[in-house]
Amino acid sequence: MIAILELSIIYAFVCVLLAMLFCTVRLVIGPSAHDRALALDTLWMCAMLLALVLGIRFRSEVYFEVAMLVALLGFVSTIAIAKFLMRGEVIE
Repeated sequence: MIAILELSIIYAFVCVLLAMLFCTVRLVIGPSAHDRALALDTLWMCAMLLALVLGIRFRSEVYFEVAMLVALLGFVSTIAIAKFLMRGEVIE
């Protein structure tokens, strides 16, 4: 039973890293600013998932706190980027 859990953690880790790679490619070659903003939004979600997978793998609560911090900062940055793309400024 432990081997199945270890294999599924490794599989999840590889899938998240692959998703991060695809998001990075879209962030670099995105044709518009909206595509880049969406790629950045997805990238921080993948970073949060990576921290969660590492927390499960190493059985450490620190990774879960890091995931919460990444989620909070990512949400705020997504709102700031969306406001900038709509109005051209973040703070009025």
